[in-house]
Amino acid sequence: MNETTQNRVAMAEPAAIPPPALDTAAHHRHDNRMLAVMLGAVFMALLDSTIVNIATPTIRTDLDTTGSALQLIVSGYTIAYAALLVTGARLGARNGFRAMFLFGLVTFTAASLACGLAPNSAVLIGARLVQGIGAAMMMPQVYSLIQLRFEGAARARALSLYAATISLGVVVGQVAGGLLVSADLFGSGWRPVFLINVPIGAVLVIAGLRLLPHGKSAGSKSLDFPGLVTLTVALLLLVVPLVMGHERRWPLWMQLSLVASVPMLVVFTLVERAVERRGGAPLVPGRVLKTPGLVPAATAMFFTMAGYAGFLFSFSQHMQSGLGESATRTGLVFAPLALGVATGSLTWQKVPERLHRPLIATGCAVAALGYVGIGFDMRSNGHDGFALPLLQLVVGIGMGYVTSPLLTVSLAKVRAADVADASGVMTTSAQIAQVLGIAAYGSVYLSAVGNHTATASAHAISVTAMLVAVGALAGGLVSLKLPSKHR
Repeated sequence: MNETTQNRVAMAEPAAIPPPALDTAAHHRHDNRMLAVMLGAVFMALLDSTIVNIATPTIRTDLDTTGSALQLIVSGYTIAYAALLVTGARLGARNGFRAMFLFGLVTFTAASLACGLAPNSAVLIGARLVQGIGAAMMMPQVYSLIQLRFEGAARARALSLYAATISLGVVVGQVAGGLLVSADLFGSGWRPVFLINVPIGAVLVIAGLRLLPHGKSAGSKSLDFPGLVTLTVALLLLVVPLVMGHERRWPLWMQLSLVASVPMLVVFTLVERAVERRGGAPLVPGRVLKTPGLVPAATAMFFTMAGYAGFLFSFSQHMQSGLGESATRTGLVFAPLALGVATGSLTWQKVPERLHRPLIATGCAVAALGYVGIGFDMRSNGHDGFALPLLQLVVGIGMGYVTSPLLTVSLAKVRAADVADASGVMTTSAQIAQVLGIAAYGSVYLSAVGNHTATASAHAISVTAMLVAVGALAGGLVSLKLPSKHR
């Protein structure tokens, strides 16, 4: 998220107590340490959302689990995070940003320990869900705590560091996962991917107790339990059959579950309207959805992030299970992709404002071109040489020129009082997209791979990459519906 957008999000929830004057070296040192604690937690949460992709083939072998269980291990974290994100923000406003941040951090750290010690896939899936709950309670408080403590140029600097931390987390997550799994510390295999969070989380909790300020929002919103329940049920009815259907040969109950997800989404919509009519605060306010450009932006974000997440999951399986590459090699293969995302995200603002909308569509087309190139490259079992890194870089740059501009365009015409809710819509859309992307595209790969030979895996990843490219182009077409000017 770029600096302008983050400032608007932060300003949407005025702090109950003013930030201290930053006129002494002591205050500067204290605030820098406090910021380091928050950004450390952000880095850890983002690292954990990507690092597990590299570990999945090793987890599959060690725990003798199924492909559908692997998808749940990856997406379970995101399901909980996506469903509870808005609720976490409102709990922070009601109960205190500091308290909810620390609660989320402790929950995330404890769940990481449970993940690292999990004896089977069922326990690991459950622990990943709890990790997602912790992240949903922790992450939304960072905006509010920065706003509570920082002003002016200091706030801009803090938010810029926040954006850089996000980019760094994505880059390091792919590579670190490979290094940790390949190191096989003390014969622990994939477990350090999760256990590394425990000492880091403990240090951050201790430091947070000393450094984080107290404070609440001046106007907190009520919780929407009916909306939360119906949204979660709708997601589960949709995701579970998509994840497990290909292995269970689509039994009747899965077909009924998939069909039932549609009316449940309708029920969710009706519940949200009823909450709004009663003067409550729905998870997705109707007036926010009517903001020009928000729905097309959220839809374009959905298409692009679904493909991105599905591609990461499937390509990790192809490299390790299909081609027999090490986790280190697989992690390094993803480095150009992550570098491209970071480059695009940090440079798109240099493009003239009048070109921001076509830039998004162009970014989708560039990403689609990269996916198609990877599909052709993999079809010939190719993964050496310069072609794959260059194509990964192309995909990453395209994605970077899509996601960050979309956030800015989507919030440009939102009223100041609704920026937080609109930002929540965009973030939730991106998270749900990742869940469904892993379920849908991952199922395409796992269904096509068959006997996991190199040739079969190359064919499967080629088919998957082509479908991801189609999704990216669909996102580009939707983005053309965005307002031509966003200021």
